[in-house]
Amino acid sequence: MIGLWIVLAVVVGPFAAKLSSVTSDKVVDTLPASAESTRVAAIEDSQPDGDAETFVFLYHRDGALTAADRSAAERHYRDLVKRYPAKNSTPAPDDEEQSPLMLAEDGKAVMFTLEVSASYGGPEDLVGPLREAATDRPAGLKLHVTGPGGVDGDLDAVFEGLDVKVFLTTVLVVAVLLVLTYRSPVLWFVPLLAVGVAAFVSMATVYWLVRTFGIVVNDQNSAILTILVFGVGTDYALLLIARYRETLHQYESVWAAMVHAWRRTVPAILASAGTVVAGMMCLLAADLNSTSGLGPVGAVGVICALLAMVTLFPAMLVLLGRRVFWPFVPRFGAELTRRAGVWGRIGRFIDRRRWLAVLGSFAVLGALAVGLTGNTGPLRQQDGFLDTPESVAGFTVLRQHFPDQGGQPMTVYVRPAYQDKVLDTVKGTSGVVEAFPGETYGGWAQIEAFPKAAPDTPQEYDTIRRVRTAVHAISGAEAIVGGPGAEHMDTDTTTSRDERIVIPLVLAVVVLILGLLLRAIVAPIMLIGTVIVSFAAAFGGSMLVFDHLLGFKGIDNAVPVLAFLFLVALGVDYNIFLMHRAREESLARGTRSGILSSLSATGGVITSAGVVLAATFAVLATLPLVVLVELGFLVAFGVLLDALLVRSILVPALTLLLGRSVWWPSRLSAGPTPPQPSREPTPQVEEPVPQH
Repeated sequence: MIGLWIVLAVVVGPFAAKLSSVTSDKVVDTLPASAESTRVAAIEDSQPDGDAETFVFLYHRDGALTAADRSAAERHYRDLVKRYPAKNSTPAPDDEEQSPLMLAEDGKAVMFTLEVSASYGGPEDLVGPLREAATDRPAGLKLHVTGPGGVDGDLDAVFEGLDVKVFLTTVLVVAVLLVLTYRSPVLWFVPLLAVGVAAFVSMATVYWLVRTFGIVVNDQNSAILTILVFGVGTDYALLLIARYRETLHQYESVWAAMVHAWRRTVPAILASAGTVVAGMMCLLAADLNSTSGLGPVGAVGVICALLAMVTLFPAMLVLLGRRVFWPFVPRFGAELTRRAGVWGRIGRFIDRRRWLAVLGSFAVLGALAVGLTGNTGPLRQQDGFLDTPESVAGFTVLRQHFPDQGGQPMTVYVRPAYQDKVLDTVKGTSGVVEAFPGETYGGWAQIEAFPKAAPDTPQEYDTIRRVRTAVHAISGAEAIVGGPGAEHMDTDTTTSRDERIVIPLVLAVVVLILGLLLRAIVAPIMLIGTVIVSFAAAFGGSMLVFDHLLGFKGIDNAVPVLAFLFLVALGVDYNIFLMHRAREESLARGTRSGILSSLSATGGVITSAGVVLAATFAVLATLPLVVLVELGFLVAFGVLLDALLVRSILVPALTLLLGRSVWWPSRLSAGPTPPQPSREPTPQVEEPVPQH
C-alpha cells in the first residue's frame, strides 16, 4: 500500500505544481452563469481587445494645478499610448490641438483614461509599470492609478504566491498542533506526511479536471482546497490514532490492533467524509460560477484525504509499530488507567444538571446570535482589502474632484441597427450622466454609459435597473446591460437565490447521511437542529467581531453559503464521531451509560480535532482580503463553538433528556441488546490531550 502511494505521489507531483497555472480569476468565470452582466462580459471577451483593461490616471494637488502639472500629465499620457498602442477613450496622441486631459471644476485635479490590451499582460503585470512610468512629475503633484484595471491589478497582487503561502502556513500550524497533542518527536510527522501526500494528489486531480473537463478554479478555491484537505485529513488521523492506541493494549500484534481499530473507526470517518463530499456537491446547484466551481474542487480534496487516511496512514502506523508513540508507548496487556478524566467529570455534571446544561448552552448560543442584527449587508469591492490599495484610494479622490465621473461605466450591447435608438433611451434615463456609442463587432454594437451615483451603492443599482427596464422595452434591440456595477448587483441577487437553494439541499443531505449512520430519525433531527443553532451563533458572534473590532463594512456575498456548508458539513463531523461511538456503547450498556462513556472516550480526540480544524481555517484569516478573513474567522470560530460547547455539553445533555427514544425507530429505542462476550472492554481512559 505504501509503495502504491509512493508511485502515485511521484507520478502526480509535477501536475500538482501546475495547478496555479490553470487557475482563473477572469470576471466571466466568477459571475452568475445566467446573469445579464455575464453575457455582456462574454461578448466583451470575444471582441478584438475586448479583454483590454481600463486604467484611470488621476493627478491632484492640495492647491490649484499649475501649467507644469497639466503638461506632465499630458506628456505621461502620450508616452503611455505610444508604449501600449491600443484603442483609447481619450484623443489620439498625435492630436496636439486637443488635450487628452479632463480638468476638474475645482481646478485641483486632472485625469485621463488609458486602455491597455491584454496582449501586454494581465492587470497585475501592468499596474506596477504604469505607476512607475508616471513618476516623473512636479513636486507636490500626487498621482493615483485607479479604474477597473487598477483595482484588478491590486486584487491580483494579493493572490500572487497565495498557494505557496497557504500551503506552508497550514503545514506549520498542523505540525505544531500535532506536536502539542501527542508530545512525541515522531508521531506528529506520520499524519502530516500522509495528509501532505493527499494534498498533492488532490491538487493534481483538480489540475486534471481543469484540463480535461474545463472546470473553473480560481485562486480562492485553490486556497480553500489546501485548507480543507489538511483540516479533514488531520481530523481523521486523530480519530484513528485514538482508537488504535486503545486496541494496542488488547492485541499483541500491531496488525491485529489496527484491523480492529480500523473496523471500529472507518464507518464514522466514511460518514463524515460522505457528509462533506455530498455537501460540497450541493454547490453545483449554485448559479454563481465561483461558488459552483468550489463543489467538485472541495469534493476531490475530501475524497483524496479520506483515501490517504484510511489506507496510507494505517499502513505507515503498522510499519512503524508501537515505537511510533514514544515516549507514551501503549503496552500489550498493560491495564488501562480507568480514570474518568476531565471529560468524565463533565459527563457526570451534565448527567446531574441536564436542564441547566441545555438551557445554559442555548443562552450562550442565543446571545451570540444577536449579532445577526448587525451590519450583514453586502461588502463593496473597494472595501474588500484590509489595507487600502492605491486604486481604491484613487476612487475616493476621484469622487471628490469629479463627482459626476466617479461612477463605474455601464456597458450596453445592442444589435447594430438599434444603436442610435438605444443610445437616446439610455441618455434619457434618470441617473445617467453621460452615454456615447462604441464600436460594432460580431453582430453587436456597444454603448458606454456612466451613472452619477457612487460605485456599489443602492443608487447605482437603481440606475442600472432603470436602464435595463428602458432598453429591454425596445423590441428587436436585444439590449443587455453589464459592467462592474451590474456584475456586483447580479452577484448579490444570485447569492440570495443560491442561499435559498443550496442551504436546504445541504441540510437534507446531512440529515439523510446521519439517519443512515445512526439508523434513527430522532437523533439526526436533533443533531442537525443543534448544528443550525450553532451556525447562527457563530455567524452572529463573528458579525460582532467584524463590526465592532475589525471595522469591516459588510459581509462578502460568498461567505454565508460557504460558511454554512463548512460549519454544517464539518461541524456535524464531531456529532458523528460522538454519536456513532454512543450508539456502539448503547447497544450493550444503555443510552445513559453509552453517551457518558462515549463522551469520556472521545472528548479529548474530538477536542483536538476541532482545534486543528479551526486552526487550519484560521490560516485564511492571515491573508489580506476581507472575504478570506471573514470566511476563515467564521468557520474557525464556528468549529470551536461546535466542538467545545455544542458537542461537549448540548448534544450529550439533549441525548440524556431524550433517553433511548433518541434512537427511535430503531430497536435500540426499546433498550440495549444483551452484551456480547466478545465485545472489547470500553475503557474510560485519560489519553494525552492537547496542551493548549
